Amino acid sequence: MEKSYQITGMTCSACAGRIERTLNKLNGVDKANVNFAAEKLYVSFDDKNINESEIVSAIKKAGYNIAGKNAKSEMPAHKKLLIRFIISMIFTVPLLIISMGHMVGMPLPKIIDPMENPLNFAIIQLALTIPVMATGYMFYLKGIKNLFRLSPNMDSLIAVGTLSSVVYGIFAIYRMSYGLGVGNEELVMKYHMDLYFESAAVILTLITLGKYLESLSKGKSSQAIKELMELSPKIATVRRGKKELQVKSELVQIGDTVIVKPGEKFPVDGTVTLGTTSVDESMLTGESMPVTKNVGDKVIGATVNKNGYIEYTAEKIGEDTAISQIIKLVEEAQGKKAPIARLADVISAYFVPAVILLAIIAAVGWKIAGESNDFCITIFISVLVIACPCALGLATPTAIMIATGQGAKNGILIKGGEVLENAHKINTVVFDKTGTITEGIPVVTDIKTNGINENDLLLYAAAAEKLSEHPLGDSIVKEANSRNITIPEAENFESISGMGIKAVVNGKQIIIGNEKMMNEYKIKDDFISQITTFANQGKTAVICAVDGKAAGIIAISDQIKETSRSAVSKLENKGINTVMLTGDNKQTALTIAGYAGIKNVIYEVLPEDKAAEIKKIQESGKITAMVGDGINDAPALAQSDVGIAIGSGTDIAIESADIVLMNGSLEGVNTAIKLSHATIRNIKQNLFWAFGYNILGIPIAMGLLHIFGGPLLNPMIAAAAMSLSSVSVLSNALRLRNFKADA
Repeated sequence: MEKSYQITGMTCSACAGRIERTLNKLNGVDKANVNFAAEKLYVSFDDKNINESEIVSAIKKAGYNIAGKNAKSEMPAHKKLLIRFIISMIFTVPLLIISMGHMVGMPLPKIIDPMENPLNFAIIQLALTIPVMATGYMFYLKGIKNLFRLSPNMDSLIAVGTLSSVVYGIFAIYRMSYGLGVGNEELVMKYHMDLYFESAAVILTLITLGKYLESLSKGKSSQAIKELMELSPKIATVRRGKKELQVKSELVQIGDTVIVKPGEKFPVDGTVTLGTTSVDESMLTGESMPVTKNVGDKVIGATVNKNGYIEYTAEKIGEDTAISQIIKLVEEAQGKKAPIARLADVISAYFVPAVILLAIIAAVGWKIAGESNDFCITIFISVLVIACPCALGLATPTAIMIATGQGAKNGILIKGGEVLENAHKINTVVFDKTGTITEGIPVVTDIKTNGINENDLLLYAAAAEKLSEHPLGDSIVKEANSRNITIPEAENFESISGMGIKAVVNGKQIIIGNEKMMNEYKIKDDFISQITTFANQGKTAVICAVDGKAAGIIAISDQIKETSRSAVSKLENKGINTVMLTGDNKQTALTIAGYAGIKNVIYEVLPEDKAAEIKKIQESGKITAMVGDGINDAPALAQSDVGIAIGSGTDIAIESADIVLMNGSLEGVNTAIKLSHATIRNIKQNLFWAFGYNILGIPIAMGLLHIFGGPLLNPMIAAAAMSLSSVSVLSNALRLRNFKADA
C-alpha cells in the first residue's frame, strides 16, 4: 500500500531525514520518502504488518504532525512566518538602537545610558530579547528536543547558538550586579559592553525572515500543481430524468448525461452523445490548436468547450479522471529523489553534528590560545549559525518540483528526479515506427486509374471494403466519404484470407486485393506492374478489378507525423544518435526512416524481441531512450534507460514509461531532454552555492582570517548570510519557471 501525507513542523532537510529514518525502521514499512520542499511524505508499507495509525503515531513521536483535511482553511505557513517576523522586528529594532546606537552618536536616555546606568542598559536589552525568543519558540522546542534525541538539526544549531548568547548575557548581568554591590567598577565595565543579546535577537529575526522567504518560494515552486488542481470546474450541469440539475463536480456519477455549453469546462471524462464542437485541450497536451469533437469522441475533464453545445455520458469521475491522474503523477514525481538528491541528504545527516563538534573545537581551541570568553563565545555562535544546511536541503527538491511542474504545463509528464537525471545523459534515442514516427492511421495517398474515373473506382472499392474489417479497407471507405461519394450496398461479399475480397456492386463484379489475388482470378494487365513503384515508396498497393479488368491501384500508407522530421533533426544537431526500431519489412522501414531523417534502422523485429535490441544498444555503452506507444512497446520501454511513451490523454501508459508525451508530438522528446539538462544544471548550481557557502563560511567563522590579523565573523552577519544562502538557492531554482519548450 502507498500513502502520502502532508507534514507540518519541518524546518530543514535534517527534519525530513529524521522522519525517513524513523519510519524506515518500522516493521512493515518498505520505503519512506520525504519531499522537504513540498512538505510531503510518501510511504510504502505492508498493511498486514503495520497500519496507518502506527505510522502517524511514529511521525508525531518524532516531533512532527500531519495536516488534517481542514488544513486548507488554516493560515498559510508563510503568513504565520510573516507575523512572527514583524513581531520580532518590533523588538529587535529598538534593541539594536539601544545596544549599538551610541556607537554612531545616537543619544540614549540617562536611565539606560551604558556609562550612567550600565546595569539598566543590560537589563533593557534582555527584556527586549525575551519576546523575540518567545516568537521563535519553535526553534527551541524542536531544536533542543532533537538535540537530546541525538538527532540535531538546523533548529538545534539556532537554539544552541542563541541560547549561548543569552545565557552569557544573563551571566554578564549577574557579574555586573555583583560588581555594583561590592563597588567593583572595573568588573562592571568589563561586562557592560560585551553583551550578545542583540546577536541572539537579530539571528532569530533574520532566520525567521529567511524562513518566510523560503516558504513563499516553496509556494511558488508548487504553483504548477495548484494550477492543475484549479483547472477542474466546481459545478457541473447534469440531466437526470427530465430535470437539469446544477451539482458539484465531485457528485457527478458514472452514466450521468452531462451538459456543457460554449465557454464552459468539461467537469469529468466521457463520450459525446449529442452535438459537435471544438475543444481546447492545451492544459492536457500543451497544443494550442482546438480539437474537433463529434458524437462518439472522448472528452477530458477540465478541457474547455469552445463553441458548440455538447451532451456527453460521464465515464470517469473523481480520481479516475485524466486530470486527477496527471496531478497524482506529478505529485509522485516531485516526491521521488534523484541520486544527486540522496547524496545531499546523506551529507546533511552528518553535517549538523559535525558542525556542533567544529564549533566546540574552535571555541576550546581559541580559549587554549589565550583568548577571552567573549571571543570564544563569538566563535562558537558564528560557526553554529553560518553552517545551517538549509540551502543544501533545498537545492535539489525545489528544482525537481519546478521542473516536473513545467513539464506538465508543456504536456510532458515526468516520473521523478531520477528520470530527469537519467534523461540528461541520453545519447541515443530509439523510435518505434507506427504511431510514433507515423500517425498510426493508414490513409489513401495515391490513386492510379485504368480507363475509369477516380471517384467511380473509389465507389466500387469503398462499397466492397465497407463490409471488410481490414484497416486498409477502412482507409478506402474514409477516402470515399471525404469526397462525399454516396457508397452503395454491396452484395455477395466474400473475403479471401491473405489475398483480398470480392463482391458485387451495382451489378458489377468487384475484386480487390494484392497481386496474388489478381493471379488467382487470372486478371492480367501490364498496368498492375505499377505496384512496384508504390512498394519502393513504403506504401501498400491495393489492386481493384471491375468485371475481370484491372481498373485501378489505390496506394495506402501510414503517414509520417508533421513534427517527426524536425524532432529527429534537432536531436541529431544536439549530437544525439537516432534509431528506428520496427517490425515492418526492410523497404517500408527504410522509406519511412528516410522521410524522418533517421539513418540507423533496425527492421523486421518481433515485438517480444524489441527489448533485446535495446539491450544490445545499451551494451555498446549508449544511454538509451526508447520512444513508443507505451503498450505494444512496454518491454522495450522498461528495458531502456528512459522510456518515453506517446500518450493520448486518456491512456498515458503510466506503468510502462518514465516520461509521457501527452500530445503525441515527437518535439516533446527534445523538450524533455532540454528540460532535464536545464534541471540538472540548476541543481548543480544550487549545490555549488550551498556547499561553497559552507566550505567558505565555516573556516571564516572559526577565526581563520583572525589568525592572519583579519576580522572575526559577527554572529549577526553569519545569520544574515545563512538566510541569504537559502533564499539565493530558492531564487535560482525558481528560474526554471522561465523554461521555454523548443519551438
